[in-house]
Amino acid sequence: MIVHVWRRAVAAEIGPVVVACGDRAIADAVEKVRGRAVMTDRGQPTGSDRIHEAIMRLDPGRRHDAVVNLQGDLPLLDPAAIRAAVAGLADPETDIATLAAVIEDEAAVDDTSVNKVAAGFADPSRPARALYFSKTVVPWGPGPHYEHIGLYAYRRTALERFVALPRGILEQRERLEQLRALEAGMRISVSLIDRAWLGVQVDTPADLARARQLAVTAGQSLSSRHSCESGNSGPQAPAKWPLDPRFRGGDDKRAPTR
Repeated sequence: MIVHVWRRAVAAEIGPVVVACGDRAIADAVEKVRGRAVMTDRGQPTGSDRIHEAIMRLDPGRRHDAVVNLQGDLPLLDPAAIRAAVAGLADPETDIATLAAVIEDEAAVDDTSVNKVAAGFADPSRPARALYFSKTVVPWGPGPHYEHIGLYAYRRTALERFVALPRGILEQRERLEQLRALEAGMRISVSLIDRAWLGVQVDTPADLARARQLAVTAGQSLSSRHSCESGNSGPQAPAKWPLDPRFRGGDDKRAPTR
């Protein structure tokens, strides 16, 4: 399954793609299809820590100043979603950019397995500032609610600051690592995407079965042998790629991909 995620990242055409993983079998699967993988410490506590280790190894000269963290459990993700996250870094005040989708199922609003983000979208076509993340219902009152999609585009300096921070009080209470950034005063922007762009997030065997059905419909196939399933084991193989130096006005003359 990780190969499918890697292919989606490549299709986004925003820069080099590298799979950072702590499992040799995952690296072998990626390299078999001529992808690039980097082995990282198996004990990394989060995907953010893993991609930080990877980019420090891959780019010690700091040619790239942004990095995207895409978990390996989204085999059917539309590449447009990755580009939407990167576009959130166009605002120089943004430290981290991420995604959300409108919750259309009323049962999901009260479901604590669905992570929510509170953000005021005056214009749904433009990113809004994330004010809070929670497993419970936020905000209160009538109006739409948004599911947070855990795909992050970091400025490199923001990633370095984030992994150096102590775990936040609210982070530990909600068990949501992005709250560490908010507690430290970092700015996270959120872009709304069409839920169809997400495909299926594979967290359970039932999710994998559904993803396989959708893949068959699309003329693809999914293997669970090298899947990266989230859960108590933590993120084992986030697909990660440093971006072209497009946000610093450097020597790369290519136009940004949107």
